[in-house]
Amino acid sequence: MTNDKGPMTNDQQQSALTLDAALRDQLVNELGTLQKERMALQQALREQQTQETAAKEELFLELLDLFDSLEFLLDYMAAHPELPPEFVKRLPKSLSIVQKKLLGVLDRRQVQPLELEGNKPNFDYCRVVECEVKPDLEEQTIIKIVRQGFRHREKILRPIEVITSKRESAAGEPED
Repeated sequence: MTNDKGPMTNDQQQSALTLDAALRDQLVNELGTLQKERMALQQALREQQTQETAAKEELFLELLDLFDSLEFLLDYMAAHPELPPEFVKRLPKSLSIVQKKLLGVLDRRQVQPLELEGNKPNFDYCRVVECEVKPDLEEQTIIKIVRQGFRHREKILRPIEVITSKRESAAGEPED
């Protein structure tokens, strides 16, 4: 063996070989550690994918249950063009049950309806879609919820859409 200063002595050669062996051992250990980490990450990824697939399948089954409920109502209405009065009377309750099932599906996924606080819109989670002249009400009093809003954890998915009051039209005259 040689180095920049000429031939190496036996002690220098032995020292270089020892260093090479130590470096090799260190590299082999690090490679083994990296391979173990890689295998652990691959296993964690497979488990996460399995959990995600199971969660999707659970959601699909819950949605199919809702689909079945709606399909039953629609099939019944198609088969009975002259709807019996007792069916018409029960229809709001049947639809309410389907709505509750849907809210349950959403709630299990941490999606909840937004709640209004008071009778004024909170613009952090409300959107005014229309104003109606109501001289007997204070400005921007919520008259009606047009569309329910929802949040997922702390994120607003969809704001509550509302109609609010106003005192008079832009021209200063009450609207018809």
